[in-house]
Amino acid sequence: MLRVRCLRGGSRGAEAAHLIGAMLGRAVTGWVQRVSQSTSSAAAAVEEEHVTGSAQQEECPVCCFNEWDPLEEVIVGRAENARVPPFTVEVKANTYEKNWGFFQKYGGQAFPEDHLKKAVAEIEEMCNILRHEGVNVRRPEHIDWSQEYKTPDFTSSGLYSAMPRDILLVVGNEIIEAPMAWRSRFFEYRAYRPLIKEYFRKGAKWTTAPKPTMADELYDQDYPIRTVEDRHKLAAQGKFVTTEHEPCFDAADFIRAGKDIFVQRSQVTNFMGIEWMRRHLGPDYKIHIISFKDPNPMHIDATFNIIGPGLVLSNPDRPCHQIEMFKKAGWTVVKPPTPLMPDDHPLWMSSKWLSMNVLMLDEKRVMVEEKETTIQKMFENLGIETIKVSIRYANSLGGGFHCWTSDVRRRGTLQSYFH
Repeated sequence: MLRVRCLRGGSRGAEAAHLIGAMLGRAVTGWVQRVSQSTSSAAAAVEEEHVTGSAQQEECPVCCFNEWDPLEEVIVGRAENARVPPFTVEVKANTYEKNWGFFQKYGGQAFPEDHLKKAVAEIEEMCNILRHEGVNVRRPEHIDWSQEYKTPDFTSSGLYSAMPRDILLVVGNEIIEAPMAWRSRFFEYRAYRPLIKEYFRKGAKWTTAPKPTMADELYDQDYPIRTVEDRHKLAAQGKFVTTEHEPCFDAADFIRAGKDIFVQRSQVTNFMGIEWMRRHLGPDYKIHIISFKDPNPMHIDATFNIIGPGLVLSNPDRPCHQIEMFKKAGWTVVKPPTPLMPDDHPLWMSSKWLSMNVLMLDEKRVMVEEKETTIQKMFENLGIETIKVSIRYANSLGGGFHCWTSDVRRRGTLQSYFH
């Protein structure tokens, strides 16, 4: 009808039709925009409800301020599909000469099948005992670590998802993914992402530290290690296989005591990584760098393990250079007894001092190796009940109870224990 009137009305009719069309177009456009905005707002509200709705209804499932408050939920690693890491410069610097032949021969292959089966069975039993003690146990995904991957800077295969302590650090209600320093661990975070996303949806904060390229510049390609004496000398000089090319750290080089967090510069944690953590956590927490007489520093918890308020296990073979500041603060420093692990037991990526790498279930309960009777007596003398579990074969993969776990929730509050 409008088109007919336009033809009949001449130029004035055409102008009128044009005006009416423009007005109609603006009206339709406005209506479409309002509908679109309304739909977008509704979609955003639904999405926000999906992500945060449960967080508003439930208490945050992630909360940890120290190593000893009552443990309610924990992630326990997996030995399944574990592979021997390729024998790269950073692996060489973190292992002992007696095991170099093993890495050269089996790098990229599976760990010995029978040994791995026994380790898997031990960790399953450990999970059962944790559940019996009232702890909710979560596990990472099964991953095929044999697949080779390539970045613009390197080629590698994977390692495992056995040691969540190395990659995840919980501070308050925040999960921090460590960037790691071994190329074979570059994609290890993938095993934990489903869990982390679940925690995030329920209200946890989630931070991924800057991922290093792990280019050749991150490592001292000529790191001169031949003997234990070499290692002692280099460590005393502050020289490590990792450089300051970019931030890197393993979460297991940090240990928490409320508002104070202690960390060591090690073969896998550099000063840039420590500084990133300091700036990220901000003024609510104080980061203390401590050091040890350790020829091969990597992960603090078999050298210096805080087990209660003002109570720390300090490795007598690796004395802490700053131990006097803990004594002045009124802390009790306990030297654990010499480990009882037999010399012929394979320890490809760790030392016998995994005996002190214990997991506190609370201030009065500790998970400890079944065969380490002398350290059990030490704990009993401290008034701490020992929960005995055997993980000797799991030890061979590079960790004790503390390494094999990452505590997600402990019932407690943020306090200061170091004055």
